[in-house]
Amino acid sequence: MTHSTLEPLRFPAVSGLTIRADFNGGALSSDFGPLLLQGVDRQTGLIDRLSRAIDDRRKAAYVDHSLSELLAQRIYQIACGYADGNDANSLRRDPLFKLGVGRQPLNEDNHLASASTLSRLENATTTRDIYRLAKAFIQGFVDSYVTPPDVIVLDMDHSEDPTHGQQAFTFYNRYYDHHCYLPLFVFEGLSGKFITAVLRPGKTPTGAENAMIMKRVIRELRAVWPQTQFILRGDGHFSNPELMQLCLADPLCDFIFGVAGNRALNPLAAPHVAKTRHRHTLRCQNARHTGQRPPQSTRTYHELTYKAGSWPDGEHRVILKAEVMAQGDNPRFVVTSLALPTPEAIYRDLYAARGQDENYIKVMKLDLASDRTSCSGFLANHLRLYLSCAAYVLHHSLRTEALCHTELENAQPMTVILKLFKLAVKVVQYKDRVKLHLPSHFPYKALLKRVTERLFIPTPAPT
Repeated sequence: MTHSTLEPLRFPAVSGLTIRADFNGGALSSDFGPLLLQGVDRQTGLIDRLSRAIDDRRKAAYVDHSLSELLAQRIYQIACGYADGNDANSLRRDPLFKLGVGRQPLNEDNHLASASTLSRLENATTTRDIYRLAKAFIQGFVDSYVTPPDVIVLDMDHSEDPTHGQQAFTFYNRYYDHHCYLPLFVFEGLSGKFITAVLRPGKTPTGAENAMIMKRVIRELRAVWPQTQFILRGDGHFSNPELMQLCLADPLCDFIFGVAGNRALNPLAAPHVAKTRHRHTLRCQNARHTGQRPPQSTRTYHELTYKAGSWPDGEHRVILKAEVMAQGDNPRFVVTSLALPTPEAIYRDLYAARGQDENYIKVMKLDLASDRTSCSGFLANHLRLYLSCAAYVLHHSLRTEALCHTELENAQPMTVILKLFKLAVKVVQYKDRVKLHLPSHFPYKALLKRVTERLFIPTPAPT
């Protein structure tokens, strides 16, 4: 390990003792996360699946870092909170990151890849590589189930990635008021598992484009789950005839989409909203008479007879949520092909749960930097998006499997990073073993012991 030439760090004296610090600690690491992520990857086979999806066109005689090592290094760094590719220039010598990708930690001749090597990987990506990676994520989602599920909910949503400068396929989006990409994310709504994502230009998607993407996703899933019920769920900009027709063509596929109010729907909702407003007024009056706090809102649910002229023929139920609040009326609409649930169950229990999809995207962006799409090339940015998606898959598997029934089973990735990953480690390498010395006063000793035991014996990776 090379020694730093920085000047010592100075601190105020404590109890008559002067305090100085330097960066000459030797074989120390501040990241225990790569070992935990490696254990998760051994059980899921994620890195191997992704590396087989990319066509490595490098000449073998000049290769120092295999494709799987490059992907593991970059994904582990993102999953540990290092979103910038330039961080690899410092972390390539870190003994724990070297252990995470299967290299000896203190060997000075086997450092990990530099930022320029990882950048060449990003910019060498082809359209076929991206397509195969998308299918690899879907295959990994399928392999996460031991038996075919009875029902899965395909949550769809777009999220903007701001762009700057002359980046390929960046467009000005009037809604967000800046230039951006507009990637589409698809999650399983019941479990939060990642299914796939598509990086898109910043323009508003058409119904035909959404249907084209989801048709391929459904085709991959239907090939292995012929009897599973699929429910497509999305907000108002997914309620287009192309996606509806895609669902109606499959007898085991339904949809539930938001619908924007219009000149035809609003008059149909007006009588129900008026009754709800009257009910809300009575509730507020009763609350004041009894000395209680007035209710914040009053909601009623109704089914309307309505069908837009562009919608395909078939069963369509339009559900109204008539909500009255102190700030005013808030009518909301959804359209669905589901026949059995009541209007209240459809909106409150099925459609309203779609908001969790936005939390998954928020985690992807804030904790795992999926919006760090700053390359000039579009395909390079697409690979960057997938690297963050892979980090999400590892964190989700770690939380739902190894951290299940612990205090961190519902924790966000950044919480896991701060409590389990950011851990000082001293590395000692012998001829036949490596010894890791952890802090004696680490507050999560028992939890870390439990997690490492669960990851020690890997389950066979799916093929």
